[in-house]
Amino acid sequence: MAESVVSFLLEKLSSLLEDEVKLVSSFRNEVVFVKNELDRIRAFLRSADAKEDQDEEIKVWVKQVREVAYDAEDIIDDFLYRFEHTKRHGFYGYLCKMARGIKNLKARLRIASQLQSIKLRVTDISEGRLRYGYKLSSTEIGSSSGTKPCYYSEVRSDARFLEEAQLVGIEPKKQALLSFLVKDTSQLRLAAVVGMGGLGKTTLVSSVYNDSRVKNHFHQLQAWVNISQLFKLDEVLKQIIQQFFKAMKLPLPDEVEKSTDTHFLKITIVDFLSDKRYLVVLDDIWDVDAWEAVKVAFRNNNNGSRVMITTRIADVASSSTNDLGGGILTLDPLSSEDSWTLFCAKAFQGKACPSHLKEISREILRRCEGLPLAIVAIGSMLATKDISRVGEWGIVDHSLWVKLQGNTRLKSMQAILSLSFNDLPYHLKHCFMYLSFFPEDYSIKRHVLIRLWIAEGFIEESEGRTLEEVANGCFNELLNRSLAQVNDRYSDGRVKSCRVHDILRETMLLKSKDQGFAAITNNKSSKRLPERVRRLSVHEGTNIDASGDNQLSQLRSLLIFTKEKDVWNKFMSSFSEQGSRLVKVLDCTCAPTTTFPQSITKLYHLRYLCLRDTAVSSIPPSIANLRHLETLDLKNTLVRELPSEILRLQFLRHLIVYDYKHYSITQGFKALKGMKSLSSLRKLCNVEAKQGETEPMVSVGRLTQLTRLGILQLGAEHGDALFSSIRELKLLRSLTLDSRTEDEALSFQFKSFSSLRLLQRLYVIGRVEKSLEGLQNLTNLCKLRLSGSRLQVDPLESLQDLPNLASLHLHEACDGESLCFKAGTFLMLTELYISRLENLRRVTVEEKALSHLEHMFLFDCKLLKEIPSGIERLRNLQQLKLVNMAAELTTTMYRGSQHGNYSKVMHIPRVFIGQWSPKCGGVGDWL
Repeated sequence: MAESVVSFLLEKLSSLLEDEVKLVSSFRNEVVFVKNELDRIRAFLRSADAKEDQDEEIKVWVKQVREVAYDAEDIIDDFLYRFEHTKRHGFYGYLCKMARGIKNLKARLRIASQLQSIKLRVTDISEGRLRYGYKLSSTEIGSSSGTKPCYYSEVRSDARFLEEAQLVGIEPKKQALLSFLVKDTSQLRLAAVVGMGGLGKTTLVSSVYNDSRVKNHFHQLQAWVNISQLFKLDEVLKQIIQQFFKAMKLPLPDEVEKSTDTHFLKITIVDFLSDKRYLVVLDDIWDVDAWEAVKVAFRNNNNGSRVMITTRIADVASSSTNDLGGGILTLDPLSSEDSWTLFCAKAFQGKACPSHLKEISREILRRCEGLPLAIVAIGSMLATKDISRVGEWGIVDHSLWVKLQGNTRLKSMQAILSLSFNDLPYHLKHCFMYLSFFPEDYSIKRHVLIRLWIAEGFIEESEGRTLEEVANGCFNELLNRSLAQVNDRYSDGRVKSCRVHDILRETMLLKSKDQGFAAITNNKSSKRLPERVRRLSVHEGTNIDASGDNQLSQLRSLLIFTKEKDVWNKFMSSFSEQGSRLVKVLDCTCAPTTTFPQSITKLYHLRYLCLRDTAVSSIPPSIANLRHLETLDLKNTLVRELPSEILRLQFLRHLIVYDYKHYSITQGFKALKGMKSLSSLRKLCNVEAKQGETEPMVSVGRLTQLTRLGILQLGAEHGDALFSSIRELKLLRSLTLDSRTEDEALSFQFKSFSSLRLLQRLYVIGRVEKSLEGLQNLTNLCKLRLSGSRLQVDPLESLQDLPNLASLHLHEACDGESLCFKAGTFLMLTELYISRLENLRRVTVEEKALSHLEHMFLFDCKLLKEIPSGIERLRNLQQLKLVNMAAELTTTMYRGSQHGNYSKVMHIPRVFIGQWSPKCGGVGDWL
C-alpha cells in the first residue's frame, strides 16, 4: 500500500516539475531530490509491503515512507494553494503581485523549511532501505505483492481434509462436478470453480477429488497442486510429475528431480500421460499468465482426462475453459438455512442454539453473508464463549473489527481475504480500499464511484483512453477479481451498482485505519477523530467532536452519509473554521441543508462536489473560485438556474443538474449562453433550451468531448441548430431529447445521427414529424425509448435490424392498430415495454423473433383484447406484466388453463395481471 502512496506522489511531483511556471526556483532542487529518492525507495516497497506484517522493523520503515509521502503531498498542495492565482496584466496586475509577495513571504519561508525537513526525513529513510535491504531481498515476490503469512498454506490444507459432516450446502455442486468428471466423453475437459476468497472453492473441489467414484474412474492417477501467488513453473511441473509417478509406484528419475528446465518437464508430463486417463487439480490460480504457462502440459489424449482449477479471477476461469473446453461453476454464498446449520455446528458443536442467543446469533450470522470461511471462523471463536453470558456475544457483534485483530482464528480468515487485496496492482489498491468508505450494505453506484476515483487522482489517463474509460476498466477488474459484487444492472445489461461483502469490508477498514488511508465515524466509533485525517466518511449515528485544532487541516475527502442536522452543522462549522483548504472531494448526498454553504467556494483544490438529493435551490457566483472542479452533481435538488460564472470552470467534466422522478426527467437547468467554453465537459444533463434562442444549441456542438447529453424543452425553432451540433458529437454514448409540448411536432433529423457510431442509449420524448429512418445506422444502440412520438408508420420497420438493441420502450409511440415482430428480428432484445398505444389491437410474434426476450410489459393498451400472438414461442421469457388492459383480456386470463390465452403463458415463471392508478398504485395478481 505504501507503494501506491509513493507512486501517486511521484506522479504529482513529475507533473509539478514539468510546469516551470508553478515552481519557485529555490524550491526546485528540494523537489527534485525528494522525487529521486522516493523513486529509488519505490523499487523496494513491493516486497516491503508484503513483509511488513511479519517483521516489526520493516513495518516501521514502511510506515515512515507512507507518512513522509503524505506530508510531502500536503506541502506541495499547500504551495499550489498559496501561490497559484488568477493571472492579471498591466499595472494593476503588478500591484497585486507586489501585495501577494509581501503577504506570502512568511508562507514561502515556512514551506522552504518544511521541504528541508522532508529532505532530511527522506535521506534517513533511504539509509533505512540500505539497512533493511538484506531482509527485503530475501522476500520472495509473487505476481505483485509477495509472500503470504506462514499459516496460509496450513489453512488451505485444512480445507482439503474437512470431515464430510462439516461440508454444508455443497452437495448439489459436488454432484454437478462428479457428473462432469466421469461423463463418458473422451475429450480432455476442464472445470473451473470461481468465486471470492472464503466461499469454499478448495473445500468443494477437494471433496470431489477424494470421492471414491473419482478415484476409481481415474485409477487413482491424480495430482493436486497449489498454485497461489508464489507461482514457480518448474516447481509446479515437478509436483505433478512426482504425484503421478508415486501413483504408478514408479521411482522418480534423477534428471526430473534435478531439472529446472520447464520445457523438459512439460515434455516429460506429456509423454508420461499420452496413453493414460488422469485428473489434475490446480488450486488457487491468480492470473491468466500462470494458466498460460502450465496449460501446455495437458494434451488431449482422447482418454477422458480432466483438469479442475479454482480461482478468484473470472478471466482465469473463462480463459482456461476456452482453451480446453468444459464449464465454469460459480460459487455463491450459502443460503440462510445452510448458513445457520454451519454456524450451529461450529458455535454449539452441532447442538441447537439456546433460545436466549438466537437473536444475537442471527445478527452475527447476517454479517457473514453466507461466506463459509467467516461462518466457520466466527463460529469457532464463539464456541469458546460462555453461552450463559449474552454480553460476551454482544461484544463480538458490535466490535467485530476489533476481534479481527486479536483472535487467531479470525486473523487467519483476515489473511486469506487479504490475499486478493495484496495481489492487486498498486493503482487498484486505492480504488478497492475506497469501497470500504461507504456504509455497510450500501449500494455503490458505478458512475459515482468512477467520478470519485478520478477526483481523488487514483486514475491515470492512458494513450487512446479517457479517464472515465480507464476507471471503468478498474471497476470491471474489481468485479473480475471477485472483490466487488454486482448489486444491480440497467435494463441493457450494464452494471448500475455494486457492493462489498461485509467481512471483506471489515478487513479493509482495518487496513485503512492501520495505513492512515481513511477514517469512518458512526455510532460504534470513537468520539475523537484520529490525529491525522486524510479522508473522512461520516455515517449515521455519528457523535464525535470535530472541533479540535487542525484536526481537519489535512483533510482531502469528506463524504457525508447522514441526514442528522446537528452532525451536518457541526462538520460544516469546523470545516470552515479550520480552513480545510486541501479538500478535493466533498460528497453531501441527502445532507439536511437548504442553502449552498459559502465556505465550500474557498476550497481551491476541490474537484468533486455533490449535493444531490438536498433542498439546495441556488448556486452562488463565487463557485467560479473552484477552478479545479471536475464534477458538480446537483441531481434531485431545487436548482433550476446556474450563474454564468460557472462558465469559468475550465476543468468541469460532469455537470449534472436535473430532477428525476417516477422514472422520468421532470426538470433541468436553463441554458447559458457561451456553454462552448466548458470544453472539457463529458456529461451535460440536463439543459433546458430557451424559447426563441438557438445560440446554446450551437454552443453544444463545440463540446466535442461529450459522452452524455440531455436537452429538454426543445421547440421547433431549435431543430436545425440542434441537429447540426449533434453531428459533431462523435463520442456520444447517451442522448436525451425532450420537446417542450406534446402537441408540437419536431422535425427530428435522425439521418444526422449517422456520425454517432458510439451511441448506446437514445431517449426521444415528444412528437416526431417524420419516420425513424436513419436510426438503423446506429449499430451500437442498445437502449431506445420513444415517448409521445405518435408516429403514423410502424416504428418496428426502422428498428428491427439493430444488432445490439437490448431494451425497447414504446410509450405513446405510434397510432397503428398492430405491431408485428417479424421472423428473425430483434434477436438481442431482452426487455420490451409497450404502453399507452391507444389504437393497438394486435401484437404478433413470428417464429424466431425476440428469441432472447426475458421481460415483456404491456401497459394501458385499452383495445388489446388478446395476449400477443406467438408468445408461447418465447422460451426465454421470464416475466410478463399485463396492466390496465381490455376487460376481455383480463377476464379470459383469470378463468384458468382451460382457455387458450392462459395456456400460452404457462411456461412463463412470472405473469402479472392487474390495474394501476396514480392514487392507489398497482393492484393485481401473480398467476
